[in-house]
Amino acid sequence: MDAIILARAQFAFTVSFHFLFPAFSIGLASYLAVLEALWLKTGKGVYANLFRYWLKIFAVVFAMGVVSGIVMSYQFGTNWSVFSDKAGPVIGPLMAYEVLTAFFLEAGFLGVMLFGINKVGRKLHFVATLAVALGTFISAFWILSVNSWMQTPVGYEVGANGQFLPGPSWLTIIFNPSFPYRLFHTVLAAYLTTAFIVGAVGAWHLLKDRSNPGARKMFSMAMWMAAIVAPVQIFAGDMHGLNTLEHQPVKVMAMEGHFQSHPHGAPLILFGIPNSANQRVDYAIEIPKASSLILKHDPDAPLKGLDTVPQADRPPVGIVFWAFRAMVGIGFAMLGIGALSLIARWRKALYDWPLLHRFAVLMGPSGLIAVLSGWIVTEVGRQPFTVYGLLRTTQSASPLDAPAVASSLLAFVIVYFTVFGMGIWYLLHLMKKPPEAHETPLGDAPIRSAGITPAPAIIEGASA
Repeated sequence: MDAIILARAQFAFTVSFHFLFPAFSIGLASYLAVLEALWLKTGKGVYANLFRYWLKIFAVVFAMGVVSGIVMSYQFGTNWSVFSDKAGPVIGPLMAYEVLTAFFLEAGFLGVMLFGINKVGRKLHFVATLAVALGTFISAFWILSVNSWMQTPVGYEVGANGQFLPGPSWLTIIFNPSFPYRLFHTVLAAYLTTAFIVGAVGAWHLLKDRSNPGARKMFSMAMWMAAIVAPVQIFAGDMHGLNTLEHQPVKVMAMEGHFQSHPHGAPLILFGIPNSANQRVDYAIEIPKASSLILKHDPDAPLKGLDTVPQADRPPVGIVFWAFRAMVGIGFAMLGIGALSLIARWRKALYDWPLLHRFAVLMGPSGLIAVLSGWIVTEVGRQPFTVYGLLRTTQSASPLDAPAVASSLLAFVIVYFTVFGMGIWYLLHLMKKPPEAHETPLGDAPIRSAGITPAPAIIEGASA
């Protein structure tokens, strides 16, 4: 493998690890804010117990997200210096805004959120929790704006040295054509990711003890999220797909497996084996004209295929094809468990249906798999460009030798699996413990006594 392929593999590996933690922490921060708000409103200790329970997990997830994000950012300078030079005048300020707004907000209030319940009072502590939740959303806003501009670049000017320079309006760059769809779809994915992890933990403890009030409450709240948000997410995904068809049609061709054009209506290929060498999908199971119906709202509408695109401008079809199906399949599985939970509520058996609980435990990591699959569709489907249609990946890499990139990739693999493997093991250890069965208000049980002590490494990492 050459240096560019190794550099791509390194970035894919590190960003895949990193993406797991923000996808969880964005939703978990909002969940903590909801729990504290319900405790302040009702005074019920069950919400305080759940807040303490998930706050410990949030602290670990947040710390691992910070560490993995810092490491990943260095690769822009080491492996992708040409890209950084060409696109830096546009994406550099956007990423700086993320640090100045979101990260400073999170870091400034994180310590109060973790350790301040007995020091600053209930209302001020709730403000800190809201600030951290808002900070995670603002962070997603800016990062997705950067990524969306790379997918649908607008509002730029090309300088004399080939750099992309910001045009007269930053709003055009920030709110580029794919950004609203990508932001809505990704944030909903983060909420669903958190909901299914919370639901899996609640279901696990319900299988052990159906009377545990904390397990019952977290499972109920998670299933409400699944029932309400999963159908909204499917609709948002469809809108995002239509936007992608408008601005990145080649990506949609790869997602659908359309090697050939269909002048009289394209089929929806459910499953099959993409065969790029022979330009077809082998063993295809398809619904005639359904793809045209979904994408054009007309079963007889023509759809272009990859045969209209030069070979050098096509993404790797197999990876995009299967990642897209994994994401969509998980989305409909989420819809299914949400529907089952409504049936269980109607039968008054939400806490007494072991089959539903086992299904929820199985679906625990589904959100993480779905967001990774969606990221693969987005990023691999953009190939062979880093800035879509303007800057190729082969033109973006630093002039490095393959052995240098290979050695650093090997080091990342060893360190990441060791460090983050231990972190994930510790998270599972925390989740394995049941929430407190007796109700204890937050002010009567310091968060520190629940297992968190002020860790300088966490605070320093957050400030970084």
